[in-house]
Amino acid sequence: MRERSLSSEGQLGAAIAHRKRHRHARSHSPADDRTFSRDDRRPDKRKHRVDTGQDRLSPSRSEAQEPHGRHKPRERAREDRLPEDEPSGTFGMSDEVDTDRPSKDKEKPNFELSGKLVEDTNTFRGIVIKYNEPAEARKPKVKWRLYPFKGDKVLPLLQIHRQSAYLLGRDRLIADIPIDHPSCSKQHAVIQFRLVNYKRDDGRAGRRVRPYIIDLESANGTFVNNKKIEQRVYVELLEKDMIKFGFSSREYIVLTESSKDDFSEDDGEDN
Repeated sequence: MRERSLSSEGQLGAAIAHRKRHRHARSHSPADDRTFSRDDRRPDKRKHRVDTGQDRLSPSRSEAQEPHGRHKPRERAREDRLPEDEPSGTFGMSDEVDTDRPSKDKEKPNFELSGKLVEDTNTFRGIVIKYNEPAEARKPKVKWRLYPFKGDKVLPLLQIHRQSAYLLGRDRLIADIPIDHPSCSKQHAVIQFRLVNYKRDDGRAGRRVRPYIIDLESANGTFVNNKKIEQRVYVELLEKDMIKFGFSSREYIVLTESSKDDFSEDDGEDN
């Protein structure tokens, strides 16, 4: 018998049930789980590391500090200096200028962004975004949703199927989904829909659009099912997963519009 899709009330009940299951299974809070990364719960669940392209340069010390107690060298005697009426570069030289000799002006340092950095820089409303969507980014066909909870209070659901990526963070000027807790970063994480390869039940290769979450090097981490995920690594989100950010008490349950055990695959085409 074909299973019918759940109504909105049924979906809310399912979200509450899954949240209770996660809370019951939790043996420690996210604040106690800050040092390890999320391990795969299913064999087909994979992580994808992102190459940020941003090398971190440690500041170099331009001048060594003067050792304590060491005297500076005395200046040369005034009579040893060059005459003030003659510039140091032409002292002892004739006044004739060799016009045939090409000028050898020292090239000044150029601190402008190079081609690759300019290409990778993404700004919105004058703010540099720490994330760029990958080539496999796609808008999903399946209607994915987030059901937020704050304690025992149910908050309005969030539709996350209307675009290919959602930026979550404390900066409301650029965040698609604001998270206002002070422990959260201005650009905390991104939910990204990606067109990925998979193997169908009959053995044939296929492609589908699935949601992933990536932590943008946040200060206090992103948690999936109470486990802290690695930074700058795509982690696939499955139906009924629970997401938390920093030390915020808000919990987000991932569901689809149908929310049944065997929801339809979101097959995609590489246009």
